[in-house]
Amino acid sequence: MESRAGDAITVKRTLIKILVALALVWVLGCVAIYVAMRQPPETFGRVMARMPGPVVFLAFPFETLWTHARAGNLRVGDAAPDFSLTKVDKTGQVQLSAVNRQQPTVLVFGSYT
Repeated sequence: MESRAGDAITVKRTLIKILVALALVWVLGCVAIYVAMRQPPETFGRVMARMPGPVVFLAFPFETLWTHARAGNLRVGDAAPDFSLTKVDKTGQVQLSAVNRQQPTVLVFGSYT
């Protein structure tokens, strides 16, 4: 009878060790993906190209990690980061800081399709 009790304790300890090891691997995987998401898009793309298929999306909270990693640090009232865009007719560039000096600028992001 004591042998069975000892075996049960050994099995429980082994299962606990396996679960702890899996949890540690999962946490380290989340950290690695989060760190990769904080890198420039080219670097993140190279990392994701090496990931095995849909495993990343199924095993890790990909969307939550992405939302936190790419949230940025702008707050209400902060000035928009400066950028330049090519005009629709491709005759030149428009830079936000140049337009914003002349008059207040409203940025609208959307689709007209």
